[in-house]
Amino acid sequence: MGGTLWKIGGRTVDLSQRALIMGVLNVTPDSFSDGGEFFTTEKAVAQGQRMAAEGAQIIDVGGESTRPGAEAVSAEEELARVLPVIAKLRETVPAFISIDTSKEVVARGALEAGASIINDVTGGRGDPKMMALAAERSAAFIMMHMQGTPRSMQEAPHYDDVVSDVTNFFRQQYARALECGIDSMAIAFDPGIGFGKTVAHNLSLLANLARLRIEDRPIVVGVSRKSSLGKMIGSNAMGDRLAPTIAFTALLRERGANVIRVHDVKENAAALRVTEALLETAK
Repeated sequence: MGGTLWKIGGRTVDLSQRALIMGVLNVTPDSFSDGGEFFTTEKAVAQGQRMAAEGAQIIDVGGESTRPGAEAVSAEEELARVLPVIAKLRETVPAFISIDTSKEVVARGALEAGASIINDVTGGRGDPKMMALAAERSAAFIMMHMQGTPRSMQEAPHYDDVVSDVTNFFRQQYARALECGIDSMAIAFDPGIGFGKTVAHNLSLLANLARLRIEDRPIVVGVSRKSSLGKMIGSNAMGDRLAPTIAFTALLRERGANVIRVHDVKENAAALRVTEALLETAK
C-alpha cells in the first residue's frame, strides 16, 4: 500500500500498515441486505455502537438505498433518517462517521451533525455543489464509480475495458476535485463493485486494484453481501455470502485495499488483523 495517508476531519491517518474497516449502517426500509432492520433511530444507533465496538474505525451512515432498482428518496426524508443517528453516534463512539449520499444538502447536514467523510456513489457527479462542499468543510471525500443510476445500472453493463474505464474516471474526477479546492490528501476512490458491473467486471477490477490507484490515494472496496458473491458460489441465500466476503477482505487487503466496507464487522475485522499479521511477518 506504499505510504498511503488519508486526511479525515483534520486528522491524518496512516494506512500503510493497517487498513480500516468501514461498517455499513443503512437507515433505510429497502436496502438489499438489511432493509428495515435498522430503520429506527434507536436500532441504528445501537448497531453503529456495536460495529464500533467490534472494530469498525468508520461508520458509514446511509439514508437512501442504492441497491439495483432502488427508488430515489427526497433530501428531506434522507436528512430525517440520518441526522439523529449521526448526532447520537458522534456523542458515543470514537469511530469516524461517513455520510453515504449523493446530495449536497444531505452531506452538509451530516457534516454539521458530526460526520467527517462524504461517501458519494456518483463520484461527485450527482450534485454540482458536492465537491465545493467537501472543499469548504475540509471533509474526506470518497468518490465511487457507478455506470448509470441505481434504478437501471444492472440492466446491461458494458465497458470497452472496465479497468481502464474506471481508472480514467478516477483521473478525471481527481482533477475536478483539485480544481474545486479539495485537499488531495482528503480524496479516496472506490471502484463501485456491483454498481453497473457484471460478475466478470467486478472480478477484473478486484484483480487489478494496483492499476486503479491514483496518486497514492486510498482505495475503498465494498464487496460485502453483494449478489455477485452469490452468483460465484451458486447460492441465493444472503447468509451464504459471509464466508466469501471474509475471503475477499483478506485477499483485497493483500492486494492493496486501504478501506474495506462491510456489514459484518466482527468477522471481517478479525480476518483483516490476521492477514496484516502475516503481511507484516512476510516483509
